[in-house]
Amino acid sequence: MTTGNPADLNIRPEPDREMSDIAAYVADYVVESGEAYDTARLVLMDSLGCAMLALRYPECAKLLGPVVPGTVVPLGARVPGTRFELDPVKAAFDIGILIRWLDYNDTWLAAEWGHPSDNLGGILAVADYLSRRRTAAGKPPLVIRDVLTAMIKAHEIQGVMALENSFNRVGFDHVVLVKLATAAVVTAMLGGGREEIINAVSQVWVDGQSLRTYRHAPNTGPRKSWAAGDATSRGVRLAMLTMAGEPGYPGALTAKNWGFYDASFRGERFGFQRPYGSYVMENVLFKIAFPAEFHAQTAVECALLLHDQVRGRLDDVERIVITTQESAVRIISKSGPLYNPADRDHCLQYMVAAALVFGTLTADHYEDAAAADPRIDMLRERMEVVEDERYSRDYLDPEKRSIANAVQIFFKSGNHTGKVEIEYPLGHRRRRPEGVPLLMRKFRANLASHLPAARCRAIADLCLDPQRLDSTPVHEFVELFLI
Repeated sequence: MTTGNPADLNIRPEPDREMSDIAAYVADYVVESGEAYDTARLVLMDSLGCAMLALRYPECAKLLGPVVPGTVVPLGARVPGTRFELDPVKAAFDIGILIRWLDYNDTWLAAEWGHPSDNLGGILAVADYLSRRRTAAGKPPLVIRDVLTAMIKAHEIQGVMALENSFNRVGFDHVVLVKLATAAVVTAMLGGGREEIINAVSQVWVDGQSLRTYRHAPNTGPRKSWAAGDATSRGVRLAMLTMAGEPGYPGALTAKNWGFYDASFRGERFGFQRPYGSYVMENVLFKIAFPAEFHAQTAVECALLLHDQVRGRLDDVERIVITTQESAVRIISKSGPLYNPADRDHCLQYMVAAALVFGTLTADHYEDAAAADPRIDMLRERMEVVEDERYSRDYLDPEKRSIANAVQIFFKSGNHTGKVEIEYPLGHRRRRPEGVPLLMRKFRANLASHLPAARCRAIADLCLDPQRLDSTPVHEFVELFLI
């Protein structure tokens, strides 16, 4: 006997519209934006440069390689900067954590935030795997243009979802959107059509999602540096399961009680500000001058401009006022002890203090040796963080997308610096002409941190020739980064 509850009716619904829209976009949308492709090439270069630099850090390098030591997968996916040849799922994890480890790759900020180039872990691993297999079978390989197209679509899915939907407010980490975007585009790369993409995307929502606790006091830790690699690899795994015939769950979002909305999103449905296109890639933010959580980028720029005025009188500082946006107050403003590099690179006050003390900010400044400098905590104790409501409004304004901060320093002697304000960080679309040459300098320096000079020149020359780069087989491109 049934209860009369509609949820008891075992009638399979049509796929949720939100999943169908993603599938239609991935399967059918033709990217025609030259700006999107130009930016995607920059993202590809920047992401792989960040990966090369991350290999300097033992805490990152120890996580790389096969699950069972010594395992080699013939015609598998290679991990740039290493000799590992792995299955695409583990290779996606490894590439993903290399790109993300130093918090130095691209960024997207809205109601939710994140780093869309995290998806390159899955995209590049699968593209290399497919390209090698096709070549071995006498078929045409994938080329870098295919990778760029997948990147544009992954950026768009993650970024458009983030515009109106705050997963952090229900305690979930933004990497859920990496898993979503990777699963969708990789399913298409593996030959899936609309139905398969819907099935893979549904599996993402059925999955449990990562909690943000590893990004916040008092639990901040290094998982935040491998969470995106984990997410992009999980997206690959779900895509491969789907292509092996695993069915999907058409009501994964909207099912009463058991769907994602009721079970995990407080009964709310996703909202959308715009249709999927190429908006996100065109407007993505680059971290150019220093590795710092993006809500703090302009604050660090302000601090660097103030360095010369304060470096000889740090003991005379009475207070430092940091004016910022609501998101920065909520996620990176913290006092008290900082226990590890992951804690420090997500502390607004630490980043500003280090920049004031050293006149620069690098990944090494988050390590224990630099953090032991007593001047940093001295300055942190004298800081006030306040929200400017205009900064918060402009942060969410689709025509602005500013990430504003201001810093002003007051001295015990009674005088003070001017209030230094920067609304748009160096990596913002509005500062592209200024930023791109510096981004290229960053790319070359990051390559040189791990690869021999001749190889660095060959990679840079290829990347600066768009037509040649786009037509390069993926497996040949990856081979340039192997050691």
